[in-house]
Amino acid sequence: MARGPKRHLKRIAAPKHWMLDKLTGKFAPRPSTGPHKLRECIPIMLLLRNRLKYSTNYAESKVIMKSRNIKVDSKIRTDMRYPCGFQDVISIEKTDEHFRLLHDTKGRFVMHRITSQEASYKLCRVKTLSTGVKGIPYVVTHDGRTIRFPDPLIKANDTVKVDLATNKIVEFAKFEVGNVVAITGGHNVGRVGTIQHTEKHPGSHNIVHVKDKTGASWATRQSNVFVLGTGKQPAISLPRNKGIKHTIIEEANRRAQKAGK
Repeated sequence: MARGPKRHLKRIAAPKHWMLDKLTGKFAPRPSTGPHKLRECIPIMLLLRNRLKYSTNYAESKVIMKSRNIKVDSKIRTDMRYPCGFQDVISIEKTDEHFRLLHDTKGRFVMHRITSQEASYKLCRVKTLSTGVKGIPYVVTHDGRTIRFPDPLIKANDTVKVDLATNKIVEFAKFEVGNVVAITGGHNVGRVGTIQHTEKHPGSHNIVHVKDKTGASWATRQSNVFVLGTGKQPAISLPRNKGIKHTIIEEANRRAQKAGK
């Protein structure tokens, strides 16, 4: 085996939600090591080239990144393979554009356009709660942040609203029945609904039952559930479909109505 980290990724092995075609090349940009897992992120270069169309190739993407024009979570990033994941805020100062990375109901990343005011914060899911040196409490979030001295009421699976300028917790939402959540993994990825109840399974995965605005309900693992706010009002704006999953027939009918107009 070769020593050191792998530097290459074949295009055919890239995650499907990157939406890369098979014939344009043999390789895909492998994400750098960072706050998100390889198969749960997308390199920032693909967002610039394939989604926003600000560049047409690898070299142009590199020029944009090295010009220090792109911020991720209010920090300038020059690595064009930097991994962007769920809830990350991407800002382009020259065009005064801000985007939040969210999922659609088919599991693909959506660059949801937001205001500069909303771009000043992000939601982070608390993964672990622990105490460090000299008994200082801290939480670790889904995007690799370590935040010291959290509110004593914050527990694992809760969501914290983080001010990106100061890295301080502004608000938090509990993992409780009745709160609005988004699904970040599994078959129901991208759907938004409210928690109905939780099944505890010691030694296995806890199962959470969720219902959306249309009355459709489903169950998923607790690790896939991301609380968006207290009550039924999310703390962030949502993409066009508001996390409601439509059947193939419903989608076809909507397309036919648009074509008829």
